[in-house]
Amino acid sequence: MSVLGDLGTLPLHLEGYELERLQRDVSSDFTRVSTHIRLHGDGEEGIGEDVTYDAEDQDALQEAGAVQPLDGKWTLDAFCDHVATLDLWPRPALRPPSVLYRRWAYESAALDLALRQNGMSLHEALGREPRPVNFVVSLRLGEPPTMQPIEDRLARYPTLKFKLDPVSGWDEELIAALVATGAVDSVDFKGMYVGTVVDQPADPLLYRRVVEAFPDAWIEDPKLTPETEPVLASVHDRITWDAIIHTVDDVKALPFAPRMINVKPSRAGGLRPLFELNRYCEEHGIQRYGGGQFELGVGRGQIQYLASIFHPDTPNDVAPGGYNDVEPADGLPSSPLPVAAHPTGFRWG
Repeated sequence: MSVLGDLGTLPLHLEGYELERLQRDVSSDFTRVSTHIRLHGDGEEGIGEDVTYDAEDQDALQEAGAVQPLDGKWTLDAFCDHVATLDLWPRPALRPPSVLYRRWAYESAALDLALRQNGMSLHEALGREPRPVNFVVSLRLGEPPTMQPIEDRLARYPTLKFKLDPVSGWDEELIAALVATGAVDSVDFKGMYVGTVVDQPADPLLYRRVVEAFPDAWIEDPKLTPETEPVLASVHDRITWDAIIHTVDDVKALPFAPRMINVKPSRAGGLRPLFELNRYCEEHGIQRYGGGQFELGVGRGQIQYLASIFHPDTPNDVAPGGYNDVEPADGLPSSPLPVAAHPTGFRWG
C-alpha cells in the first residue's frame, strides 16, 4: 500500500500548466525569487511553489517555460512516479538539494489539483482536524549583529517569539539583551551547512554562552566536535536537527535519538517521503516543527497547513512572510495563526 494511503489513489486529470515568477526583497539582504507551478485540468487549478534558492536556477526554469510532459489522466501516486522520471532542470542545479525542492513543487501542485478536482480538502482526505498554528520568526541580526531587527519587530508585536542564528560576533552584552526580551524560543547554530552564506563554524565559546544563557531554548543543528561535545553533553534533549533531515533514513542516522526535528516539506523532496517521515516520527514519539524556505507564494500557506495538521503546538518556523520583509508591516497576524484551510485543495489563507 502506498505511504500516501487513499491520497495516492486520487484521480488527477492534467491538461496543461504554466509558470509564474515571484520576487521580493527580504530581511536577510537578498532578493528572493521563486516560481509558482500552476497545473490545470477539468476547470480547476493546482499550485505548488519551487523554492530553489539560486535566482539563476529560477531564471532558467522560467525561460524554458512549461515544457514537461505532464498532461494525462493519473492517480496521484502514478503522477509522482512520472515526475521522478523527468529531468526538471533546463541546466544542472547549482546546489544538489534544489532537485528535491523542484520535485516537491510539482507534487504539491498535483496534490492541490487532485484534491480540488475531487472536491475535498487535505485535512478531510487525511481524517485530521487542523488546529491553530504556533509560530516563531526566524531571524539573523545583521553584520555586525545588533538588537535592531528584534526591537523593530517587538515594537509592533510584543508577544512575538524568535528562532535566531547565533554567530561568533554575539558578545555577552548582546546575549544579555536578547535574554532580557524573553522572546528567544530556539537558536540555530547552522553547524550542518557547508558552502552556504549562512555557514557558522563550530565555536565552543559561542555554544557555551548561548546554551547557558537560554536554558529553555531548542538548539538546532550544532556541529558535534571534540571541542563542542562537552558543552552539549547535558542538553541532548534540547537538540534538534534540520539541514541534514530529508528522509526517515536521516533520522535513523542521527548521533542520538532526537526529541524534536525540523521538517521542511520541500527538503523531503516529495509527498511520499514527507508522509513517511511524519508517520515514522509519530510512531517513535519524535516531535516536529515546520520549517520554511522563504516561500513567497502558496508554499508558505501549504507549510502552515501541514503544521496545523501534524504539529500545531511546536515552535513552527512558518511565520507569515511579512515578518521577513526589510521593514515588517503593521497588521500581521500573531501566533497562533487561526485555521485558514480552504474547503478544497491544499491551500491555506
